[in-house]
Amino acid sequence: MKTKAYINGKWVGNGKTFAVLDPFSGKQIARVSDLGKADAVKGIEAAHKAFPKWAAMPAIERSAKLVRMADLMEKRADQLTKLLTLEQGKPLTEAKGEILLGVHALKWLAEEGCRVHGYTQCDPDLNRSSLSLRQPMGVVSAITPWNFPSYVPLKSLAALAAGCTLVLKPAEDTPLSALALADLSEEVDIPPGVFNVIPCKHPKEVGEVLATHPLVSKITFTGSTEVGKHLLKLGASGVKKTTLELGGNCPLIIFEDADLEKAIQGALTLKFWNCGQCCNGINRFLVHTSICDAFIKKCVQKVKKMTCGSGFEPVDLGPLIHEKAKKKVDSLVREAVAHGAQEVFSSPQKGRLCAPIVLENCTPKMRISREEIFGPVVAIYRFRTEAEAISMANDTHYGLAAYFYSENLNRCLRVAKALEAGTVGVNTTGVYSITLPFGGWKESGIGREAGIVESLNDYCELKAISFGL
Repeated sequence: MKTKAYINGKWVGNGKTFAVLDPFSGKQIARVSDLGKADAVKGIEAAHKAFPKWAAMPAIERSAKLVRMADLMEKRADQLTKLLTLEQGKPLTEAKGEILLGVHALKWLAEEGCRVHGYTQCDPDLNRSSLSLRQPMGVVSAITPWNFPSYVPLKSLAALAAGCTLVLKPAEDTPLSALALADLSEEVDIPPGVFNVIPCKHPKEVGEVLATHPLVSKITFTGSTEVGKHLLKLGASGVKKTTLELGGNCPLIIFEDADLEKAIQGALTLKFWNCGQCCNGINRFLVHTSICDAFIKKCVQKVKKMTCGSGFEPVDLGPLIHEKAKKKVDSLVREAVAHGAQEVFSSPQKGRLCAPIVLENCTPKMRISREEIFGPVVAIYRFRTEAEAISMANDTHYGLAAYFYSENLNRCLRVAKALEAGTVGVNTTGVYSITLPFGGWKESGIGREAGIVESLNDYCELKAISFGL
C-alpha cells in the first residue's frame, strides 16, 4: 500500500500526513502524505517539463505502456479490489466490478490513443490545400471523487492516451486507490512527470492551484455542482478548457404499460449500487398511479431481503462514506415525512450503516426531490399522464441521466427525446459504457468523458493548416 505522494516519478512527502478511515468501522487504515500549494506547483511543473517528450512519443508506444498497465491491473484485481473496499466501503463484488471496468476502459482508451484524427478537405480556393490536426493540449489537472476512487482517476488517463500529462488530486476520503494506479504506472515505465498524484486533507488550496496555474491547460472535475461552479470560475481567469461531471437528480419513470418485474429489477439494482452513492443513480421514482401500489408492494418485498454490513462480508449494501453523509440522508427523510411522505419500509439504522428506506407520496416541493440523496432511499412519486411524468422528470436544475420503462415503441421514442438529460436509459438502467459520451445537461456539467470521439478529443487542441500552392 503506497501512502506517499507521487511527483515526477518519485514517492515524496512533506512531513505532514492525514488519516484515511474505514467507512464501516471508523478506524484508521493508513496515514497518507498531506500536500499543499507548493507541492501542487511542483507536480504541475514536473508535468509541464515531461509534456514535450511524452507528446512526441509515437502514439503506439504510449498505447503499449497503458495496455501493460491495464494488464497489471487485471493480474492484481483481487488485491486492488480489497484496497478499494477498505477505503470506500462498497461490497467486494461491486469493487471487483469497478476494477475490471477500469481494466477494460484503460485498454480501450489506450487503443483510441492511436486513432486521434484530424481531417483534410477540398478548399474553395484552388490555390490552397487545407487540413486540420488534433494535438495534445498540455498539462491536465484532474480532481476526482470518493464514490468511484479507482475508476474515475483511471478514466482521467485518457489525457495520457491523447499525449497530455496529468496531475491528479484524489478525494481526501479515498486516496489509496489513486496512489495504487501511480504505482502501476511506475512499474510500466511511464516517464517521470507524466502522471502525478497529489493527495491532501484540505483540498481547497490545492484545488485552486490546479485550476489557476498558468501551466495547466485543462481541468477535469467529477463531483458536486457547487464545487464545479467554483472551479469553473477559477479556471475562467486563465481561459482553461474545462470538463465537469457534476451532480444529478435522476428520475426513473415507470409507465402503466411497463414490464413491472423488469422495471423493478433494473430500478433497484441501480438505486442500491454503491449504497445509492452514484451521480447517475436514481433520485426520484415516478410511477403511474394505476400501478403504483403494485410497484410499492413488489419493491418492499425485494428491499426487505437486502442485507447491510461490512463490504468484506457477503452483503448487498456497505456503509455510506462517512457520518456526515448519513446525517444528510437522515435529514432528507425526516423533512419528507414531516411534509407528508409516508415511510412504507425502513430497517433499523445500526451504527454507521444506512439501511434501505422506501417512501411514498413524495412531492416535488420536498428537499428530497431537489437535492441528491446519495443514499439507499426509494422516494416514490405518483403521476397520471405522460405529459405530467415528463414535466416532473425535467423539473430540476440537473440533467445527468434519466430512465424510463414502457413497452410502447412510439412512447419510447417520444419520451427519450423529451427528457432533458445527457444519458437516457430506455427499459434499462445499465447505461454506462466507455464507448458512449457521458456528461450532463444544465447544472450537471460541461463537456463529455468517454465516447468514441469525445474521450480523447477533449484533451486535444484542433489546429487548422492552409498550404499555398
